[in-house]
Amino acid sequence: MLQIAYIRQNKDKAIERLKIKNFNASELIESIIQKDEQKRKIKSDLDSVLSSQNNIAKEIGLLYKGGKKEAAEQKKEETKLLKQKEKELSDLFDNLEEEINSLIVQLPNTPHELVKPGKTSEDNEIVIEEKIESLGNEFRPHWEICERLKIIDFELGNKITGAGFPVYRNHGAKLQRALINFFLDEATNEGFEEQQVPLFVNEDSAYATGQLPDKEGQMYHIGVDNFYLIPTAEVPITNIFRDVIIEKDKLPIKYVGYTPCFRREAGSYGKDVRGLNRLHQFDKVEIVQIDTPENSYQRLEEMRNYVCKLLSKLGLHYRVLRLCGGDISFTSAMTYDMEVYSKGQDRWLEVSSVSNFETFQSNRLKLRYRDEERKTQLLHTLNGSALALPRIVASILENNNTKDGVIIPKCLTKYTGFEIIKY
Repeated sequence: MLQIAYIRQNKDKAIERLKIKNFNASELIESIIQKDEQKRKIKSDLDSVLSSQNNIAKEIGLLYKGGKKEAAEQKKEETKLLKQKEKELSDLFDNLEEEINSLIVQLPNTPHELVKPGKTSEDNEIVIEEKIESLGNEFRPHWEICERLKIIDFELGNKITGAGFPVYRNHGAKLQRALINFFLDEATNEGFEEQQVPLFVNEDSAYATGQLPDKEGQMYHIGVDNFYLIPTAEVPITNIFRDVIIEKDKLPIKYVGYTPCFRREAGSYGKDVRGLNRLHQFDKVEIVQIDTPENSYQRLEEMRNYVCKLLSKLGLHYRVLRLCGGDISFTSAMTYDMEVYSKGQDRWLEVSSVSNFETFQSNRLKLRYRDEERKTQLLHTLNGSALALPRIVASILENNNTKDGVIIPKCLTKYTGFEIIKY
């Protein structure tokens, strides 16, 4: 959520920056500023009333001490009128604050200066491409390979639950577990502290990281308890720091967590959702960083490079995109997407996003640190997939497929216990 002080002091800049996200904020920001001016005027009037009440209370005390009971009682009548005025002003103040917040949450995060205009993913900027030769030479879509090897059963998952909930079997389950352990071990070696977090969050947590109200239709909701199934470990991990003040010498915070993730993926259809390409339940290892504003973009580059290192170790041909204004998320100030080339489908598959949210989440979280003058300042929050498993599995199967079977990347064999999944 954008800060009211930022909107007030940078009105024209905010409007211009949000145009990069193809969002016309003019009317919304004008309304916010107008209501904020009203709120500040009411706050001034309220402070004046409270000051008058304090002064009269002192006068009443002095009158009673001086034996002037009748004059003291008259002053008490004035106090009643002031208390009524205080309530009226307090109610107006609270209502305006609620109205302002309801407007501010409709504003996306302002994009970083490096984020370019654009309408769709076709306008994203390619930053890096690392071509790595495939281990295989029998290029087929992964769903055909899965059926032949009997390692992932899509029909069985459909029977048990529905489309988008596959069952991983035998070597498929072992490959899945191997990737999770590999990603967690790599992150731990990189200085990330592992967390095991709940898979459900409450409404406050979903609001704090920006899932609500923006992505409400994409989340599974448990109505009886008003819980939401997490779309990513980012939500519970970042909420560890809700309403927290962190000492500067404890920064940066580097956390990693593995969780299943749940997304309704409403409106998804067509060939791009086949097999493992788009699921309702999938496994992911997530990295989260928290740091000061002056250091956060260095952290973003470190996270991007870290994900690239994982893809190189897996032997996957990948590229890095900086998302344009039309493709970047509501909450992000800047995002890199990492994509791997799928030989079996002849297309690029997104396998990771790393983003800097600047103060957009921390403003909702009330996540702060103490600066050198011991004043509290908002921190920057960052997160990234390191990595999401379904499309990584799909890419390994498609790019490493031979006539004898699928070759396992060397970095995984100590976890799988086998070097090939044989036909």
